[in-house]
Amino acid sequence: MQILGRRLRQQISLKQAIGGCAYSTNKLIDVGQPTPASHPQLMKEGEITPGISTEEYISRRKSLLELLPEKSLAVLAAAPVKMMTDVVPYTFRQDADYLYLTGCQQPGGVAVLSHEGGLCMFMPEAKPHDVTWQGQIAGVDAALETFKAEQAYPISKLGEILPDMIRRSSKLFHNMLTATPTYTDLEAFRKATSIGKVKDLSSFTHELRWVKSPAELKLMRESASIACQALLQTMLHSKAYPHEGMLSAKVEYDCRMRGAQRMAFNPVVGGGSNASVIHYSRNDQIVKDGDLVLMDVGCELHGYVSDLTRTWPPCGRFSSVQEELYDLILQTNKECMKLCKPGSNIRQIHYYSVEMLLKGLKEIGILKNDTFSCYNQLNPTSIGHYLGMDVHDSAMVSYDRPLKPGVVITIEPGIYIPSTFDGPERYCGIGIRIEDEVLITETGCEVWIVLANVTPFSLGKKMCQLTLLYFHGHGFWNRSLQDQCLKRSNTSSPC
Repeated sequence: MQILGRRLRQQISLKQAIGGCAYSTNKLIDVGQPTPASHPQLMKEGEITPGISTEEYISRRKSLLELLPEKSLAVLAAAPVKMMTDVVPYTFRQDADYLYLTGCQQPGGVAVLSHEGGLCMFMPEAKPHDVTWQGQIAGVDAALETFKAEQAYPISKLGEILPDMIRRSSKLFHNMLTATPTYTDLEAFRKATSIGKVKDLSSFTHELRWVKSPAELKLMRESASIACQALLQTMLHSKAYPHEGMLSAKVEYDCRMRGAQRMAFNPVVGGGSNASVIHYSRNDQIVKDGDLVLMDVGCELHGYVSDLTRTWPPCGRFSSVQEELYDLILQTNKECMKLCKPGSNIRQIHYYSVEMLLKGLKEIGILKNDTFSCYNQLNPTSIGHYLGMDVHDSAMVSYDRPLKPGVVITIEPGIYIPSTFDGPERYCGIGIRIEDEVLITETGCEVWIVLANVTPFSLGKKMCQLTLLYFHGHGFWNRSLQDQCLKRSNTSSPC
């Protein structure tokens, strides 16, 4: 065998050896963000960002120009870098409109779109000091070769070139939320503003982003799957780690380990009465035995976010009071799902949910009458919102708009009873929300969350089963633990 090995090694030519070394030392061009060449494990050839092709980005720009008036101009600035301290920046997140049209994930640029010239990008110029400390960034070459702009210039040339483009245009549209003095301080822009020539671009971009492409839906499904798996793992650990901060850390860890770049928002982890605070985010309290945990989480995957909420008892069993309220929220969730179809709209679904919850809360005895003002004290939120590149996506699109196939919304009925509520004491301090992501299809809808429509009994049973599996799998199993979990999973007793 040793002789055979020596002969095989001798047959490898010097040319093959040199070729192998040359391949392994090829220098890749760094454009400040992943490319198919630098990240083949993440991207396919022909993609500008993971999952989204060059053709799709070009098509988006073409679609925007078709919506804009003839001879108009669209100006979009990249999101600014926000500082935590004088030298420490917050994690950068690109403006959704800028990313949607260019694919550039970096700060410092300005994109201009016109019928006459297509996409023109003004790119930041890398200084040696910045490269040393922060790495390479996308410049003019990347704008042309990676982002496929028709024209590209250094950002220092914007003051010379953009004014003429503004003067030649009939209308000027720009993203007001990310507007930068780099172009708003130009005399030509100020003059255009003074004569009413400048309008907000968001109504057009949000319209385009409202209906998702197949590629976008694939990324959103993956984002929802990651968040759902992370939440399941966190539920499993919630008995062993009864602290809001630990549960928040656990769900973020699991999202990132499954490929998410960041959380879509700071996780809401409300234990006990903290669950009655709708967007509670301090996450600094111990979860007491017998309390519910409300967790609202979402992650971001390559520019697309997820958003889901579950409420559960870490001990594995709802009390009778908790179960009564949970079942009302669950039934409302189920009934609202039936309305998620083309032609319906979020406003209609919201009013239907209010009617259901009002009736249920009155029957339970929490509300004495069924007026909207009384209900609003316990739930001032909408039944849902659009979802996509932002958590509240396409905000310029009305909730009265009839839903179409390809639109993604959330359905999130809830009840938030503060400890100070003037009502039956046994219900005070309870907060419950069940939030699912829903894709509108040609025939109805598709729910993306694995835990959809879980009953209080089945959820309690599932928690005990998961606990058994976890401890058995990690060598901590014993007969006493099994007996306790099986007893809880087959009875209606509280924790």
